Amino acid sequence: MHGLLPALKRGFKKWIGWRRLGIAASVVIIAFAVTTLVRTLHGIDRGAILTALTDIPRGNIGLAAICVFFAFCTLTFYDFFALRTIGKKHVPYRIAALSSFTSYSIGHNIGATVFTGGAIRFRIYSDYGLNAIDVAKICFLSGLTFWLGNIFVLSIGMAVHPDAASYMDQLPSSINRLIAFGGLASIAAYLIWLSMGEKRRELGQKGWKVVLPSAPLTLVQILIGVVDLGFCAFAMYLLIPANPPIDFLSLAVVFILATLLGFASHAPGSIGVFDAAMLVALPEFGREQLLATLLVFRILYFVIPFGLAISIMGTRELWMNVVQPWQERRRLAEACAQANLPKQVTAMEHQRSLRQASKR
Repeated sequence: MHGLLPALKRGFKKWIGWRRLGIAASVVIIAFAVTTLVRTLHGIDRGAILTALTDIPRGNIGLAAICVFFAFCTLTFYDFFALRTIGKKHVPYRIAALSSFTSYSIGHNIGATVFTGGAIRFRIYSDYGLNAIDVAKICFLSGLTFWLGNIFVLSIGMAVHPDAASYMDQLPSSINRLIAFGGLASIAAYLIWLSMGEKRRELGQKGWKVVLPSAPLTLVQILIGVVDLGFCAFAMYLLIPANPPIDFLSLAVVFILATLLGFASHAPGSIGVFDAAMLVALPEFGREQLLATLLVFRILYFVIPFGLAISIMGTRELWMNVVQPWQERRRLAEACAQANLPKQVTAMEHQRSLRQASKR
């Protein structure tokens, strides 16, 4: 029995591995979501969707757009907090904001956010002397902010409205409430563990070592995640049909669970997964009305930020790789021309003196 567990561990690493397991899980989630979405959309009236789009108040769409804007503003503090945590205080906020916005918007729309977002972060932060290990630490701490905020909000929501998650996880309300209390207890235990000294907060060894934020700073970290999620969920709440009525906390539970499923699937833009989860978890709404809501939200939260991020990164690369080198070559040419000017003037004066001497 003592040799069985190590053998199973070696066999798992050799034949399966966490990477293959993660890919398999993503494929299963996507396949299940697509199947559910196709079944749910069967018989949908496209004309009713267009009608539902016109029924969404324009003022609510504008307010939802403002909420999305503030959500992305809050998102910029993910990287800024991580940079200050690892001691990279020379990187200004504007660069942290650029990295957070572009890496999340592009990575989440393309898929495999860990790799695409990490590559964009490295491209930006390498200009400020950060290496791959520094970028890995930033990705880790930003992900920790995301998960702490999600766990806290989801636990609060499921503790108050446990039945909101039942349509999605198919568990009784009592079990969902126990899960919520477990989530809150895990955050409390984590904060207590952090307060037991800096040595406890060190993760990794040798070159890859990161010191986790202290308990008070972790509360700030949780607040960043909560505010970000709050703005996103409220944007969805503004777009959802008014009838039948639903309270904000119940919708937040459904929204966060759908977001986490989409994140776990690594599907580009969580397409299909997020939408199927929302449709399954909110059966009280008409499918056409809910699809109209999801369409508007996807435009506000995915399409527009993605277009802006691509434009910003494209302009930045054009400036750094084309415009700046051309300006530098032009400055060098002007400097060389100015450096040769005194020699040319001296030669002209010498020729003038020779002509004057010959005339004499």
